[in-house]
Amino acid sequence: MDEMRKNLNKKQRIVVKVGSSTITHEATGNINFAKLEKLVRLLTDLHNQGREVVLVTSGAVAVGRKSIGLKERPKTISEKQACAAIGQASLMTVYQKLFSEYHQPCAQILMTKFTILNDITRQNACNTFEELFKLGVIPIVNENDTVATDEMENLGIGENDTLAALVTAMIHGDLVVLLSDIDGLYSDDPKKNPDAVFFHQIDDVNESVLGMAKGSSSSVGTGGMQTKLSAAKIATDSGADMVIANGEDVENLRRVMEGEQVGTLFCAHKVEEFHLLDYITHS
Repeated sequence: MDEMRKNLNKKQRIVVKVGSSTITHEATGNINFAKLEKLVRLLTDLHNQGREVVLVTSGAVAVGRKSIGLKERPKTISEKQACAAIGQASLMTVYQKLFSEYHQPCAQILMTKFTILNDITRQNACNTFEELFKLGVIPIVNENDTVATDEMENLGIGENDTLAALVTAMIHGDLVVLLSDIDGLYSDDPKKNPDAVFFHQIDDVNESVLGMAKGSSSSVGTGGMQTKLSAAKIATDSGADMVIANGEDVENLRRVMEGEQVGTLFCAHKVEEFHLLDYITHS
């Protein structure tokens, strides 16, 4: 077993991000309850091993849009905010019910750009995370689309890959795992180029790596490879490892934690003078 992969089993503060396409059925856009139940069981088991776990979840807009019968992704900010307001309540209800079956308390934290940019609110958020960890609670984090979508997009947050990395940096996390609709990083789009090379490990998120980014192909998600590589830059510079793995099989989370060669591992290389705000205002 590769030593870098083996070390993932030692990580204690873990952020797991799931995308909209991971938690909904592709054909209908409805919540995939079987997959969510497996995810909740895996997260609870990680917590039961003595780890501190954070879930960053997409899906509020997708769930809300389905609830009111919209067939296409909302085109205006106000439509997206309305769908998010509807879907966030539904999504959190599902998470609470599933976690309660394993006697695992969870909590909701909605983030905006102001939470991170303002020194006071950022510290308050960090204090909340720390207290929840002490209480044995799993925080469930989402972007607060209902009030801050346009501003967050302008600052380069705007989707939950970046948010997961920012949260990891804020709470000094050890590892962030992005469960998405892709296997990991390829040198080119494997759907268009059969000769695309798959990367099991990236030691440095440099300009060459960033140049491999491709856009989102999902009808429900917002983040493509570009946002994932930006997230990898934030996470690794802050001192955390990051793994991109396919969320079609949520058991990949367990495999990652057990050191199996699943997905693409981006190795931490903490920047001496890491300033979180630089990654927001200049992203």
